[in-house]
Amino acid sequence: MDITGKVCIITGASAGIGLAAARLFAENGAKVVLAARSAEKLAAIAEDLQAKGREVLAIPTDIRKRDEVIRMIKRAEERYGRIDILINNAGQAAAGTVAEVDVEDFRKIVDLNVFGALFAIQAAVPVMRKGGGGVIVNISSMVSKMHLPSLGAYAATKTALNMLSETARVELSAENIRVLTVFPRMTSTDFGKNTLRRTGGSFDHQQYRSQTAGKIPVDTPEHVAGKILEAVQKENAEQYMDK
Repeated sequence: MDITGKVCIITGASAGIGLAAARLFAENGAKVVLAARSAEKLAAIAEDLQAKGREVLAIPTDIRKRDEVIRMIKRAEERYGRIDILINNAGQAAAGTVAEVDVEDFRKIVDLNVFGALFAIQAAVPVMRKGGGGVIVNISSMVSKMHLPSLGAYAATKTALNMLSETARVELSAENIRVLTVFPRMTSTDFGKNTLRRTGGSFDHQQYRSQTAGKIPVDTPEHVAGKILEAVQKENAEQYMDK
């Protein structure tokens, strides 16, 4: 897909991969809709991009809440008349071994990582149908392909997202709606800082990074954003960082 002039919604757009993607897609001519909980951060990002001549709309949204997601999609459609690209990027981890992970923390990341993406897909698909098609990008993780101690809950949510992607890809292909999955590796963001943890045996992100230094590449958010753009442009069903 040529993203010039296309309307692109990015969730989790206030920091990390989402922010890098928002900047990159705006620079390449997309009309970018920023969605995240922090109204103040979104306003500052939108102001910065608009000062550079980019078309940006900031809509504070708690992706865990279905009514807010529906409202966000509706506002984007009202503003631009269509939705061409949806990037489900908002996500969070909960740390702890399977035997110890806090159940309520697990529920919280299921609500965000799985149901949040589902809410956005269900709200965006009817708009894409009216527009003749579109592209949905679900941001998964290489953790879903691994077995990392203390990250089982997070991996489970991303594995669920993978299956939603694969099934929706088949279901929507005849309607010219492409469903893509991007698999970031370790990325230099606030992932560790924002990880929920309450019990013993929690995942220490800094320690993990030091232990795996030189073994697992650490990508910048900008590198991942570039791979997301590549996936959309080429409509790659699955996009990995080393391809």
